[in-house]
Amino acid sequence: MSQDTDRTFPPFILQLPEWLTEYLTKTPTTFPTVDQRMTLMIELARLNVQYRTGGPFAAGVFTVDTNYLIAAGVNLVTSSHASIAHAEIVAITLAQQARHHHDLGAAHLPRHELVTSTEPCAMCLGAIPWSGVQRVSCGARDEDARAIGFDEGAKPLDWVETLETRGISVKRDIQRKKATQVLKDYLNNGGMIYNGGQNTQ
Repeated sequence: MSQDTDRTFPPFILQLPEWLTEYLTKTPTTFPTVDQRMTLMIELARLNVQYRTGGPFAAGVFTVDTNYLIAAGVNLVTSSHASIAHAEIVAITLAQQARHHHDLGAAHLPRHELVTSTEPCAMCLGAIPWSGVQRVSCGARDEDARAIGFDEGAKPLDWVETLETRGISVKRDIQRKKATQVLKDYLNNGGMIYNGGQNTQ
């Protein structure tokens, strides 16, 4: 059956890699400092490259007051055949499902922080205000991802100020050098640069 006439409707599933769930069972549940939280995200991004389960990105959602890890996600674009399966989207979705609420900023919930190994692309930036998180902490910069060939989309130059006017604080360059090295290692090891519209068969 041709692709144009295939009328099957598979369930919407984003399957986390087995290594990720196994790894998280062996980690602490709380990470008191932002450096500790970023160290975890950089390691998850590195492992995602090592296990070839997606792109060189990881993100997690933590409670602001207790620094408890609610959910962690890695980039699953290539393994799930879904262009929206960026680490931030995966982590936010898992956190919302864990909280049984579509808004992590709901009045009855604690405040949440999104920690991401690389600054959000245009898609993930758009998702952040709707997610309800009140803090975003980033490792590598947008230009670090672009430097290895990723298309980060049309982001406003003042994206940080745009989030902060919405009450979402932003921290940048947390262990930027280490986070950027994961990106470089991905490229040097033949990782796929999976920008939309490319003729990648």
